[in-house]
Amino acid sequence: MGTSEPRTGNFPLLAEGREAREAGRRGNRPLTPTERVIAAVEAYTPEEAAERTLANAMLADTRPGVREPLLINLGPNHPSTHGVLRLIVELDGEVVKEVTPVIGYLHTGIEKQCENKTWWQGITLVTRMDYLAPFANIKAYTMAVERLLEMEVPPRAEWIRVLLAEMNRVASHLVWLGTAGLELGAMSVFFYCYRERDELLDLFEMVSGERMNHRYFQVGGCAQDLPPGFVERVRTFATELPKRIDDYEALLTGNPIWKDRMVGVGVLPAEDLVALGVTGPTLRAAGVPHDLRKIAPYSGYEHFQFEVPTATEGDCFARYLVRVREMRESLRIIQQVLDGLPEGPTIADDRKVVLPPREELAHSMEALIHHFKLVSEGFEVPAGEAYVPIESPRGEMGCYIVSNGGPKPHRVHMRDPSFVNLQATAPLCRGTYLADLIAIVATLDPVMGGVDR
Repeated sequence: MGTSEPRTGNFPLLAEGREAREAGRRGNRPLTPTERVIAAVEAYTPEEAAERTLANAMLADTRPGVREPLLINLGPNHPSTHGVLRLIVELDGEVVKEVTPVIGYLHTGIEKQCENKTWWQGITLVTRMDYLAPFANIKAYTMAVERLLEMEVPPRAEWIRVLLAEMNRVASHLVWLGTAGLELGAMSVFFYCYRERDELLDLFEMVSGERMNHRYFQVGGCAQDLPPGFVERVRTFATELPKRIDDYEALLTGNPIWKDRMVGVGVLPAEDLVALGVTGPTLRAAGVPHDLRKIAPYSGYEHFQFEVPTATEGDCFARYLVRVREMRESLRIIQQVLDGLPEGPTIADDRKVVLPPREELAHSMEALIHHFKLVSEGFEVPAGEAYVPIESPRGEMGCYIVSNGGPKPHRVHMRDPSFVNLQATAPLCRGTYLADLIAIVATLDPVMGGVDR
């Protein structure tokens, strides 16, 4: 799909648009909005496009003051679409009349690949979906597998998961704030946010060996305990970051240019957002205090004191304020975890599921056999299905798995918030200016790795 095929003459046929038309004919159904756009824009050779342009010009309304809409592409290779997102935009002058997101340019097939891997190997795949929140991806996946196994995770492992999930939330929001600032002209904030994010990536590397795409969370707990010096470095970071967030707000919150670009832009009523399935900061900025850490606590979140930041305006500026306040609340949780981190094991003691400690492999034949069997064949999960939602930096990240009792999943499906929230793009953008579209897409914070999983 999207490839060209030979045709008589020097011009290729653009197969993507023609296949959209054929799909509708085969299914005896009308084309979807995206298919209609693709079929209209891409199903023509240059010769046909010239003929169509001439025919449209003859039919155009030439009365004074009447103008034909302009159809343009933003992306998929555009610095302000947050990844390989393509937006087909219909403009009347500079006013956006319609927006159609076209996805699939980063398609990885991770969910399907998981069906061909063992449960243990699947962690390496799902961590790469939302690449700005890898800990959220694997947390949802491992919790779903643990639910089918009816496995209890040690308290220390749960608290470490909370610690790293909140550090990951801060890192993700720092990337969002930096890139949003860059797109709206606040270049200094981009450098400051990435400075702090780099410190977090150093900490992630310290605990997991990887700066991104971690597999530190395992089925049953965590791969290993926190390394020496980690808690002290995190405590120092959590003490310093609030002052740096104050600096960001001093640069942005009262800045007249920043406010002109955001206040009153991209507003959608809360009931419309709920109807679209939107979650996360975008929903909370419209006044709905929906946060799974509060309404359905998991991993011990009920033990921590924190607030759910909300706003009522529902515009781009409100989404900015909510995310900044969320960083402060995450730092509160991080401090509480560090102060009350329980002692004990960091992974369940089930040798049929969990890899034996490395130090046992040198002197225990039984441990060596378990290790070999788990790595080569995996572990079996009882037949059944489970859905586990968690609160990722972008909203509800849910993992739905189906097991037929074997060592591989029968089905893995992730409810990625970027994919669902992207539905709000068109209603948020209609009637705004083209420049506002950049701010709206930025404050939705889509990550295309999760959309095209």
